[in-house]
Amino acid sequence: MVRRVAVVGAGVSGLAAIKCCLEEGLEPTCFERSENVGGLWCYTDQAEEGRASIYHTVFTNSCKEMMCYPDFPFPDDHPNYMHNTRLQCYICKYAKHFDLLRHIQFKTLVTKVKKCPDFSVTGQWEVVTQRDGKEEREVFDAVMVCSGHHVYPNFPIADFPGIQKFKGCYFHSREYKEPEKFRGKKVLVIGLGNSGSDIAVELSTVASQVYLSSRSGSWVMSRVWDNGYPWDMLIITRFKTWLENILPRALSDWLYVRGMNRFFKHENFGLMPLDKTSRKEPVFNDDLPGRIACGVVVMKPNVKEFRDRSILFQDGTVQDDVDVVVFATGYRYSYPFMEDDSIIKSRENQVTLYKGILPPQLEKPTMSVIGLIQSLGPIIPTADLQCRWAIKVFQGRTDSAFTELKGKNNNIKKNLFSSIPERYGNSTTLQTDYITYMDELASAIGAKPNMLKLLLTDPRLALEVIFGPCTPYQYRLVGPGKWSGARKAILTQWDRTLR
Repeated sequence: MVRRVAVVGAGVSGLAAIKCCLEEGLEPTCFERSENVGGLWCYTDQAEEGRASIYHTVFTNSCKEMMCYPDFPFPDDHPNYMHNTRLQCYICKYAKHFDLLRHIQFKTLVTKVKKCPDFSVTGQWEVVTQRDGKEEREVFDAVMVCSGHHVYPNFPIADFPGIQKFKGCYFHSREYKEPEKFRGKKVLVIGLGNSGSDIAVELSTVASQVYLSSRSGSWVMSRVWDNGYPWDMLIITRFKTWLENILPRALSDWLYVRGMNRFFKHENFGLMPLDKTSRKEPVFNDDLPGRIACGVVVMKPNVKEFRDRSILFQDGTVQDDVDVVVFATGYRYSYPFMEDDSIIKSRENQVTLYKGILPPQLEKPTMSVIGLIQSLGPIIPTADLQCRWAIKVFQGRTDSAFTELKGKNNNIKKNLFSSIPERYGNSTTLQTDYITYMDELASAIGAKPNMLKLLLTDPRLALEVIFGPCTPYQYRLVGPGKWSGARKAILTQWDRTLR
C-alpha cells in the first residue's frame, strides 16, 4: 500500500500534490531547493541555476476564475489578470490556508531518485537529498515529480551559422529581467512565443528598434475578448468543445481560423502560422499588433546567418548594426535527479507518459509527472486534477487501462496519450484539448459532473456548467475531494469577474 509520497518541487503543481495526498490520508514530504513556494512565479532579480526564471513584468495569461485552485477562489478584489507578485501572494495564501508548509523541506535539493532493489514487488523509490552539505537517503512508496519544464533553457546556437563571429551580445530569455539596459539599442528577439513577444513589446518602449524573428508564425490572441470579457471565460466552455468535436474537420478549421483573425488579419502583420489550422498554444499579447503597426517592432523570418554586426534572414534581407540578440527559444525537459533518465524521457528528448502523467514502462505505477501538459487552459486546475488521478492510481483504485496496456504492450504511441486530437499536430510538448482531457481524468475518479442529473436536479447550475466557462470548481462538485462551496463559486463567477 502506498503511504509515504515524495514530492519534488513546491511550485503550483507541488502544492497541489501535497494537498491531494493529505486529502487521501497519505504522508507527503516535499523537497524544495529554494526557500519559498511558488516555483516559476517566485520572482528573483537574477536567474538562478536549476530554478525557473521570469522577468519583472510577467502577467498571467489565464484569468483568475479559470486559473485558481478549484476549492480556493481568488479574492473578489483581485483583477482578472495578475502580475506575478500578486499570483505569488495567492500561492503563499493557499499553502498557509491548507497548512501545507509543514510538509515542505526548504533549501533541500533532490540529487537522485532511483528504484529500490525490490521495486518490481514493492514499487518503492530511494530519494537522495542534499541540505547544508549533508546527504540524506529515504525510501518512499511513490514519487510525484513537480519540478516543471521552464528550468533548463533550449539554447540552439549550433543551429545559427556564424554566431561565433557575431560581435554583439546574445543570451537566452531566462536571463532577461527588465528593459532599461537596452535603451537606444537595436535588438533582435528570436522566437514568437509568449516570452518572445512580451520581451519584444517591452523592449520596443526603450530600444531604437526591435526585430522579432519567427520560424513558423503563431496566432496572437488578446486577453480581452468580446465585450471586454476574459478570453478564456468565453472560449473554454463545454458547449463549444462539444460543437468542435462533432463538426466536420474542414468546417471546424475554417471557424477556428476565422475566429483567430477576428480582430486583425495575421497575414498582414507577418504573424500567420505556417500550419494555420494547428491548435498549438497561441501567443497572448494585447500590444504586439499595435507595436507592429507603429513600426517599433518589425517582424522577420528565421535567421539564416549571423555576421559581425549584421544578420541575414531567410528571405534574403540583411539587418545591420544589431547590438543584442535575445533567444526566446523555449526550454527542454531535464530530470537530472533521475538515475535512469529514460523512465520519463524517450528518444529525441521527447516525453512519453500515459495520460501525460505516468511513465509507461514501470513495473509498478508509483511515479507521476505533474504539470507537463500544455493546453488552451490553465495549469493550476490541470495539475490539481492530475494529482487526484495519480494518487488514485497509486492506491490501485482507478485506471485498469494502464494495467491492460502494460500487459498487451501494443501500439504504445496510440494508447499512451489518448486525449491528443489529430488537430494538435506533432509537438515535443504534450498538447491536448483542455476540457476533453480534464473530463477524461475526472471521469476515472468519479469527479466529472453528470450533466443529465444536473439538468433534472439543478437546472440553473446545469446551464452554467454546460454553456458557461469551464471553471475549476466544476471538478469539485462531486466525487472524492468534493468541495461544499463549488456550486456557489460557479453561480457567482461572473460577479467576481465584473468586480
